[in-house]
Amino acid sequence: MKYTEADRGRVFVSRLEDGDKIPEDIERMAEKESISSAILFFLGGLQKGSKFVTGPEENNSKEINPIIEELAGISEAVGIGTIFPDEEGKPKLHLHSAAGRKKQTITGCSRAGLKTWLVGEVIILEIINHNLVRKFDAERNLELLNID
Repeated sequence: MKYTEADRGRVFVSRLEDGDKIPEDIERMAEKESISSAILFFLGGLQKGSKFVTGPEENNSKEINPIIEELAGISEAVGIGTIFPDEEGKPKLHLHSAAGRKKQTITGCSRAGLKTWLVGEVIILEIINHNLVRKFDAERNLELLNID
């Protein structure tokens, strides 16, 4: 395990509206407000057709071929995530959520593209005074949080 100490900065409360896109609209807001790093909480609804990454195709931790699942209908959702800058300094969201409708639930990563249904509430707690960055890992073909 690697770790570092950081401090808490500003707190933001936002409301996503019908059709807003996750992660794009949250990353756009973070860039506008100069939030390079944060922890965030999401609560709201997601539209039919929203896409989750629900795991790798193979049970091999080194090769990641994502399974993409679409919501079959409007669903209630809750999620937690982080924002850290990529190697170019742009804020990148990593959000895992669970979305349910009736007795069916999908849990996964938002990077495949979610769309808000009606409303979504997002609380962002900024993290400051650190040197954390997401760096591309060629072996796994994705960006991973780098802690030196």
